[in-house]
Amino acid sequence: MRPPSLRSPRFLILLLLIALTILPPLFHTRAAQADQGPTDRSETEVEKENESEWRVVRAYFDDPALVATVADLAPWEVNYEAGYLVVETTAADRSRLTALGFRLEVDEALTALLNQPSWPPGLESIPGYPCYRTVEETFAAAQTLTTSYPNLASWNDIGDSWEKQVGLGGYDLRVLKLTNAAVSGPKPKLFAMSAVHAREYTTAELMTRFAEYLVSNYGIDADATWLLDHHEIHLLLQANPDGRKKAEQGILWRKNTNQNYCSATSNSRGADLNRNFPFQWGCCGGSSGNQCSDTYRGAAAASEPETAAIVAYVRSQFPDQRPDDLTSPAPADATGIFLDIHSYSELVLWPWGFTNQPAPNGNQLQTLGRKFAYFNGYEPQQSVSLYPTDGTTTSFAYGELGVAAFTFELGTAFFQACSTFENTILPDNLAALIYAAKSARTPYLTPAGPDTLNVALSTNSVPAGTAVALTATINDTRYNNQNGTEPTQLITAAEYYLDTPPWNGGAPLPMSASDGSFNSKIEAVTATVNSSALAPGRHILFVRGQDASGSWGPFSAIFLTITGGTPPTATAVPPSPTAVPPSPTVAPPTATPPSGGTLFQDTFESDQGWWVNPDGTDDATTGQWARAIPEAVNYNGPKQLTAASGSFDLVTGPLAGANAGSHDIDNGVTTVRSPAVTLPSSGNITLSFSYYFAHASNASSADFFRARLISNSGSTLLFEQLGAGTDRDASWSSVSVSLNAFAGQTIQIQFEAADNGSGSLVEAGVDDLLVTP
Repeated sequence: MRPPSLRSPRFLILLLLIALTILPPLFHTRAAQADQGPTDRSETEVEKENESEWRVVRAYFDDPALVATVADLAPWEVNYEAGYLVVETTAADRSRLTALGFRLEVDEALTALLNQPSWPPGLESIPGYPCYRTVEETFAAAQTLTTSYPNLASWNDIGDSWEKQVGLGGYDLRVLKLTNAAVSGPKPKLFAMSAVHAREYTTAELMTRFAEYLVSNYGIDADATWLLDHHEIHLLLQANPDGRKKAEQGILWRKNTNQNYCSATSNSRGADLNRNFPFQWGCCGGSSGNQCSDTYRGAAAASEPETAAIVAYVRSQFPDQRPDDLTSPAPADATGIFLDIHSYSELVLWPWGFTNQPAPNGNQLQTLGRKFAYFNGYEPQQSVSLYPTDGTTTSFAYGELGVAAFTFELGTAFFQACSTFENTILPDNLAALIYAAKSARTPYLTPAGPDTLNVALSTNSVPAGTAVALTATINDTRYNNQNGTEPTQLITAAEYYLDTPPWNGGAPLPMSASDGSFNSKIEAVTATVNSSALAPGRHILFVRGQDASGSWGPFSAIFLTITGGTPPTATAVPPSPTAVPPSPTVAPPTATPPSGGTLFQDTFESDQGWWVNPDGTDDATTGQWARAIPEAVNYNGPKQLTAASGSFDLVTGPLAGANAGSHDIDNGVTTVRSPAVTLPSSGNITLSFSYYFAHASNASSADFFRARLISNSGSTLLFEQLGAGTDRDASWSSVSVSLNAFAGQTIQIQFEAADNGSGSLVEAGVDDLLVTP
């Protein structure tokens, strides 16, 4: 949970808006912008226009067809139901709108935002928006993922920004690739890009959080685990880093920063990268030929280095699955999903954007779009329904390669309040992104099938031979029908796979309707899992359903742990940089005693087989134990520390995240258990370890850190520290406990940490564990 703070985003934004009303701008953040068509002025004339003439207006219309006539102005928002659009304008633009029949109303608050003074460059965060990471902070977060989890994440240079290409500093364009490198392919791919329009703050942060969620939940959440084992996810977090640096100064910057367009110092310079892609570039009035326009398409198709890099990378990742015409569909079993994440307007869009003609796979795109919109609550529609666009990312990905391509328009503002992002945009769209990852294998087939929900086992951990009840809900109705109604059908079947999914040759095992017959669009289903042939360790069950159209929906998964005659153990999760991530079935290891009389020693620099959530009963939703390289976290003092020695330790959520509360323990208990250690029958046996337990002042005695000993005779509490309603900083301390009472037994050491109260900032770490005779 986010720690308590007097500096809430809403409060900071309110202060900013008050300041804007009483302080004169130091300078305006926009130079003049030209429009296209018969009213175009020369770029020199545009550049000389008095900057104080910029206004954001609501332009009301009676005829929706008028919107297409001003597509070159790139309206911020179009509300067809209420009959208005929101757009930034010059005096000439307003004259043009009035002449076309629009009724104008100046939006004073948005105009103040447009013309606010810029913030100084070089800040480590965006003033007033602490939830959004800068370009440098985004890159650092991605690098941390690859350093901590190199078997799951790689950080790849795919090209240069314009400024870097011409020697003015700039940035690499980098893609964060997520997949379990230990599991061979080929694997279906999800490619998602964000922040191609620089001023759209929410987009890059959403994608970065998505990456952190998947990696930090590998081996903990069954869906995150199988997605990384069997799929690839490619994330271009900052598609326009030069422009983003301008936007981080509070400028409503949209384009790249190419100084060859408009003028070298104008804030209207650059090309709109989302009008610069090669498919149907400049074809249909959905972009501008005027260099100062927000929708300037560039000198030629893919003329910008950012565009060229993205085009080359996407072509290298996806097969060409359709001709480059406007009528030939991709095959039904075509693979891959392409997402371009934008803000704002609360929309899910799919091709085409340059014609009212539906795309050849229009029905399938509509089905998947309505499914995405079910999760985020946005309106699903063909792109051209907003206003005409050409030379766009999604037209390229679908038009040239046949990849199912979509745009998400997040939220309700370019500079979205952090409270809205954290409470609404992030959770709603994270669910949509997970669905995209699940559907990437067959995006034109899978979304037509039902969702599998509420997958559960009667018990998550059993001895081999115990019958286990598997239950789930199969639901065919989960579509957003704001813009037309998606057909739905009765459920006709459900099945599960044990450890091996169908694409690897796994055998289906049938499930039954709980009420005895499949006769509804929402069905509870059940099966009895025979565990007699299962090896000790963790197994994964994949569950899916089928509807009367014959469509199978996406899989949802759950872990089942089989215990053996000795205390169960398994390979640590998430995987360490030096360890290969385990296969779903893991046999229990036993610790190998080190030389020199030490029974067991672990500095956590190598993977010795600790097991997260060994009994399958943990309920913490974030901050689960992991062996990793921890990032320091500070909130009123240190709350998460780097390792006591070396680089690695056991830590409750190793990442720092966007704020101190991003990855701490939340909503329950997290547990980690050592491999089995056999103690001698005599001697002075001692356990020692280093630890810290830290929390903010809103903690309580329900929060705790504990060390337990697990043996065949049960569980024994060795050490406990409870939380309190005071701020407790992290500091490495040492504990030493006698184990003489357990001489001659085979034991395991278990660490537990919990945020069990109303929710607080809670962190814990363990390092340098030693068992000596």
